[in-house]
Amino acid sequence: MAKVCWPYFDPEYENLSMRINPPRVSVDNLSCSDCTLIKVDSMNKPGILLEVVQILTDIDLIITKAYISSDGGWFMDVFHVTDQQGNKITDGKIIDYIEKALGPKGDTIDGVKTWPGKRVGVHSVGDHTAIELIGKDRPGLLSEISAVLADLHFNVVGAEVWTHNRRIACVVYVNDDATCRAVDDPTRLSVMEEQLKNVLRGCEDDDKVARTSFSMGFTHVDRRLHQMLFADRDYEGGGTTTEADYPSSFKPKITIDHCEDKGYSAVSVMCKDRPKLMFDIVCTLTDMQYVVFHASISSDGPYASQEYFIRHMDGCTLDNEGEKERVIKCLEAAIRRRVSEVSENST
Repeated sequence: MAKVCWPYFDPEYENLSMRINPPRVSVDNLSCSDCTLIKVDSMNKPGILLEVVQILTDIDLIITKAYISSDGGWFMDVFHVTDQQGNKITDGKIIDYIEKALGPKGDTIDGVKTWPGKRVGVHSVGDHTAIELIGKDRPGLLSEISAVLADLHFNVVGAEVWTHNRRIACVVYVNDDATCRAVDDPTRLSVMEEQLKNVLRGCEDDDKVARTSFSMGFTHVDRRLHQMLFADRDYEGGGTTTEADYPSSFKPKITIDHCEDKGYSAVSVMCKDRPKLMFDIVCTLTDMQYVVFHASISSDGPYASQEYFIRHMDGCTLDNEGEKERVIKCLEAAIRRRVSEVSENST
């Protein structure tokens, strides 16, 4: 692999620089006739692109174009966005939220940079317990899971469910049906976990077929679902996915080239456009330990063209064919995990 090194930056110096130069955010409805421009200038830091895209995605904004540059110590983004109906963002509350959530940490709303309802909750804190389930998908599985929870006197407050390559990943939010509070009795939780594992396992005896666990932390729920399926290696497929499972229009075209003069790997993605597409791609690259230095995003009719200039966190580019193939498979999986959801709900 080709390796590019850059100067070491002391974390304390970076924190001081962030305080001296806080993020600047502008919401511009004048420069473009058919969309709102959101501009973010900030000191660069790991994961900042995903954080920004996550915030815009959580409030259901459609990103029609974006230009990203974060080479060096500064992060500069311009996003062209609309609402779900293709209109500019004129709601004062949403504009205020964007400016505060993307701005200095002191201006976040209630100290949280996530739109309500988008985080995986902490086990047995507050009014719910979050359970993570992953296993082999089959008809009626969710009904069986709900029946087990009802029999054990748990309410299902909400759930996020994804399926891909015959695997299912879900985060289920439950509480006690009598108190409407999170359950902290370890015996009761252990019984629930074991019964759910049996349901997921079905007729197979292999413990690796299914897993249950309790969420610990505040990971964004969509990102957590990506992480669960990635850890489950759903991108490998094993020949279980046929082309009939996905419309041909959803089949992404992904290429990876080496930019020798700049020391980057260029990842090009062409596929049918849909909401949250940029989030899914940036989330996957981030969790695979790649850093996006530059990017260009655009939509042309029903299709999207996205190009990312990346390096691994250790400074290496993707010169190994095996690594390139793995990244392509992982990005294809990330794009396809929402296909059924988008097919039913696209606007």
